[in-house]
Amino acid sequence: MELISRKILDEIILVPAGDPQLRDSAPKVDGASRLEMCKLAVSDLPAGIKDKVSVSDIEVTRSGPSFAIDTVEAFQKNDQELFWIIGSDAYAKIDKWHRADELKEKVSFIVIDRPGDDGSGLDIGALDISATEIRKGQEFGNTSPSVRSFITERKLYAGK
Repeated sequence: MELISRKILDEIILVPAGDPQLRDSAPKVDGASRLEMCKLAVSDLPAGIKDKVSVSDIEVTRSGPSFAIDTVEAFQKNDQELFWIIGSDAYAKIDKWHRADELKEKVSFIVIDRPGDDGSGLDIGALDISATEIRKGQEFGNTSPSVRSFITERKLYAGK
């Protein structure tokens, strides 16, 4: 949570996707489990950081497709500035997102370099965790201890 410790952001709200539309296939793990993994990851954060990080179920409980613009509009309050934290790989596809131009007007993007990127985004020392590799059941050793246990105990990605 370098963004908080570096005082780039005051707080972070994690929003696990409900029904993402740009994926090649549906999520292999249900929304409730993804939500729980986010909560567990926050619980493993150091004191002083975890009280500034929360998890929202807004997309998981929303029926129908998940679009970032709908989530942003739900979070908008007065003239409060909103930031969207996004990996450089996802940001490269931002123009394919639903109502992308409106989204760009409503939020400021914080583009995070992924390990091995060329350095066009912000380097926060992101962990080398690949969601694709986790879904293949090949790698989740860099996840938080509580999330790793949750995945292992429930065999969430085994044989999928």
